[in-house]
Formats: sequence, structure tokens, C-alpha cells
Amino acid sequence: MKKYFSIIFLFLILCASILTSERAIRTMRHFSFWEEEPEDKNVTIVIDPGHGGRDPGKVGVNNCLEKDINLSISRILKEMLEQEGITVIMTREEDVGLYSEEDSNKKRADLNNRVSIINSSGADLAVSIHQNSFGEGYVKGAQVFYYAKSEQGRKLAELMQGRIKETIGDDNHRKAKANDNYYMITKTTCPLVIVECGYLSNPEEAELLLKEEYQKKMAEGICKSLLEYIEANHLGEEAKKVTHRM
Repeated sequence: MKKYFSIIFLFLILCASILTSERAIRTMRHFSFWEEEPEDKNVTIVIDPGHGGRDPGKVGVNNCLEKDINLSISRILKEMLEQEGITVIMTREEDVGLYSEEDSNKKRADLNNRVSIINSSGADLAVSIHQNSFGEGYVKGAQVFYYAKSEQGRKLAELMQGRIKETIGDDNHRKAKANDNYYMITKTTCPLVIVECGYLSNPEEAELLLKEEYQKKMAEGICKSLLEYIEANHLGEEAKKVTHRM
């Protein structure tokens, strides 16, 4: 009797090894009753440092240039996101504009090329980094804009506005704001938010935005909100690996 059970046991082990072999698994996946496991999908975010090249953007009261601050914050943000396993694409990584000298309308060509990079990348999210300005020097505070018709854009913008406020800690009472005419917001296929990190027309804020420590705080607030949004909306398998180290 013991010999009989030993034979059956060995036979079952042999069947199990055959059925779990790589070739057997590949064969069974051809049948409808075998559900193919989805491939891991990394989350991709496009960071767009606004302006560049011959387009300086806003010029601060201290003569700082928006294009330089945009790029600096974007580089810091890129590094933070990549440390969390996020795939990051930058629309520019140097002081250049996204146009050619032959373009008759360089501003429109630049915007079109930024939109093209975002849409062709298959990105899950996009963030455009900018600085603001106003005629009155007392106006200050970061503000996040989103496409008025995008519910996901609204959720991301509101989350980002809150995280920036918490990280900077400057008693900013601004709220995320809907927009339906900013070119990039209306033309991109994934949720895109525009972050106006501060007012270069405000002497105090213009000086802060030049400081690396402050730029890191700004990038940290943006990064935190992106990671929270990714996890809350289950974007890609990479969301499971987000560690929230910050």
C-alpha cells in the first residue's frame, strides 16, 4: 500500500513540474481560460520648464530671468521623481527655445513643440513650471492652474496647491484655478498643470526664488503631490513602489 501511494505521489510531482514549466505556461496562455498578466507600466511624467533661449519669460525686479528659475526648479524636481522610480521627460534641459530660426512665429512653434513632446511621449501627467508677475509689488504666492474641463487636472492641481502651501509655509491663501484658454493646457492629451511658483514682481519672493534651498522646497511640494496623485489613482505598477521618503 505504501508503495502504491509513493508512486501516485511521484506522479503528481511530475505532473506539477510539467504544468508549471515555462513552455507549458506559454502554451496555456494561448487559451482563453488563461488570463495574461498585464505587463508592468512605469509612470511617465513630462516636466516642462517654461520659456528658454531668446524668450526670457518674466524679468524680476532684481533682474532675474524666469527661464533660468524654471529650469533650475525643473531639474531638482526631475531628480526627486527619478529617485522614486518615475520616468521623467524634460521638454528642455538647457537654455534653449523649442523653435528653429526659420520659424516665422517662434512663440507658437515653441508651444507646439512642447505639446508634441508631451503627447507623443504617452505621459501619464505633465507639469509646466513658470513664474508670475504683476503690476503691484505686494502680490505674491504660488498658484496652480488646470484645464477647466479636466476633472483629473482639477484633482491634481488642488492637491499640488495644498502640498506647495504646506512645504513653503508662507501663509499663501491662493487656490488652484481653472483655465480654458492657456494653449498647452487645452492641447495636451494627458492631465497638465501649470505651476506659477511665485511673483518675480515681488522683491521678497523674487529673491527667494533664486535660492537653491527655496527651489528645493518648491520642487518638494510639487513632487509630493505628484506621488500622492499617482498612488491614489493607481497609475502604473510603479505606484506600488512609491516610498514617500520626503
